[in-house]
Order: sequence, then structure tokens, then C-alpha cells
Amino acid sequence: AAAAIRHRTVEANGIAMHVAESGPEDGPAVLFLHGFPELWYSWRHQMAHLAARGYRCVAPDLRGYGGTEAPADVASYTAFHVVGDAVALLDALGIGKVFVVGHDWGAIIAWYLCLFRPDRVTALVNTSVAFMRHVFIRAGAAAVKTTDYFNQAYGPTYYICRFQSSVLTNDEVVQEPGVAEKEFAPAHARHLMTRILSDRFSERAAGKEPKDGGDDADVALPPWLTEADIDYFAAAFEKTGFTGAINYYRNMDRNWELAAPGIQDYLHKGGLKADVPLLEELVVVPGAGHFIQQERAQEVSDHIHDFITVWPNRWIEIHRLSILPSVGVLLPSGCLARPL
Repeated sequence: AAAAIRHRTVEANGIAMHVAESGPEDGPAVLFLHGFPELWYSWRHQMAHLAARGYRCVAPDLRGYGGTEAPADVASYTAFHVVGDAVALLDALGIGKVFVVGHDWGAIIAWYLCLFRPDRVTALVNTSVAFMRHVFIRAGAAAVKTTDYFNQAYGPTYYICRFQSSVLTNDEVVQEPGVAEKEFAPAHARHLMTRILSDRFSERAAGKEPKDGGDDADVALPPWLTEADIDYFAAAFEKTGFTGAINYYRNMDRNWELAAPGIQDYLHKGGLKADVPLLEELVVVPGAGHFIQQERAQEVSDHIHDFITVWPNRWIEIHRLSILPSVGVLLPSGCLARPL
């Protein structure tokens, strides 16, 4: 028999969070982070699979979704807030480190979690969204804001651009609050979830009302989706609406701005030293990219030589010299393996 799903509400990071759990409470913990427009329910299959194998599965409704509180302020949906929710939830549940599994927006939050709090991550599995430095983190003088990037790449009708509360009028994008909310009205929740999940979501205007009040009877559900699944999602969004979920998109530029100084603070204000207590020296090479030992060959070679010649016959002791590019691009790649 499948492991039972346990539900409870936890106070975390100043909000009430609904969390679903399964599996033994003393098992290795797995934190599941869902995407848009989803709920903890999206992980039901994986929770059953891993709980049966002894893992403690934890799947919250993210901030603004389902049974979790939805702050009214748009600026309360930054990556810092949602990562803070995840860390506070782990604290409330008495969990130190977790395997993290993310999908869609949950994958984006998982990437940020690895960047900001690698001390809480055992290992990461992400689905559907790769790490995109230019989208997630402001880096370099030529950097383009996230929404500008999507607008240039896909045009103003792309759903991420539309979610910024804008409307296209006579080939001109005009800011108009509530445009996305009208398209994604709670009354249309069943239609929306049927179309989005059946289509596996695309950039098209999936949220338009059915023509002539249609009931989606013409939509054939994919074999992995049932009417009961649609019922569960629809009931939740009919109650909460989609504003909280859409607010994640409205913070993409803010996340992009905030992430860069966040990484610099981690490097220069003691975060890295705390995580690597035997660190002897941190060298930041401004403007360097990921392949730093080739791009700045002489500079890196000199640093290595200077370091190893200072410590003759001290090979038994462990000393680490970290040479990082100024944008911190090495940090997320480290999340793919077990941290030291």
C-alpha cells in the first residue's frame, strides 16, 4: 500500500505554510518544490515512490499557492523570500540538510537555494528548468534584465511578459494592472488547469475564456492526468486565484538584481569562510568566466605557484585556495554534487 500523505500547517518565515509529508520521519529527507501553476500534489507519485523506500518526503505549497499564505505585497515573492520559506520550513520540521527536487519555478527556487544556502542542500535534482546565469543573476556591464531578455527573444505577448501586468494595444505594450488576473480569473480555474496541463504549457494565451462558455469537453486528457487530478487543482485555484503564483514572475527582474550582491556578500562577508573553515585565501578575478584557468592562464598559474610555495613540506595539512570568477558562476555547479 502507498504511504499515507500527512498534512499540516507550519509557521515559517512569518507565514503559515501548508506542507504534505509522507514516509518515516527518521528517514533521509527530500524537499519537493513545485512549479507554476501547481501544488504539492504535483509530487504525489514521487512521494509515494520514495516514501516506500524509507525517505521522508516533504512537499509544501509554495508561498501564494494552495493552503499556504499569500502576502498581498508583490515584492514579498522574491527568491530571497521563497528560499527563506524553505529554510524556515526545514528548521520548523527539525531537518538539517535535504535532497532537493524542483520543477519549473520550484527548480528556479532550488537553484537559488543552492546559491544562497548550500549548507542546507545534500544534493539537487532539477527538472524542466536548467541553470541560466543570465536570467537568474545580474552579471557584467552588458547584462540584460530578465524580462527584457524574454521580450527581445519572444515578444511582448510571451506569457512571462504578459504577467508583468501589461496589455498590447496597437502594437504598443501598456502597463495595466490586473491584466493577467483577468486572464487567469479564479472562475476559469478548471478551464485553465485542463488546458495548461493537457498542453504541458506553452507561451500561448492558455488562460483565455472558453468560446461561448465551453466546458473543455473537447479536450482529451493525457493518459497521466485524470479528472480527479483536474478537480484537485481547480478546487485550490478557484479558492485562492492565481495572483500569488503570477507574482513570482513579477519579481524576476528583482531577483536578477538582488542575486548578484547576494553572491558577493557570501564571498566577502564571511559566508564562504564559514562553510570552508580551512580556507586560507579567496581570490576573485574580476570579469573572468567559468573557464578561468584558460581565460586568465598566467594570473591563475601565478596564484597557484605562490600558494604552494608558501607551504613546503606541509602536505599533511589541508589548505584550500579558491579562485572564483567575480560572478560566482562556480557556485551553482557545486550543487550538482554532494557538498564537502
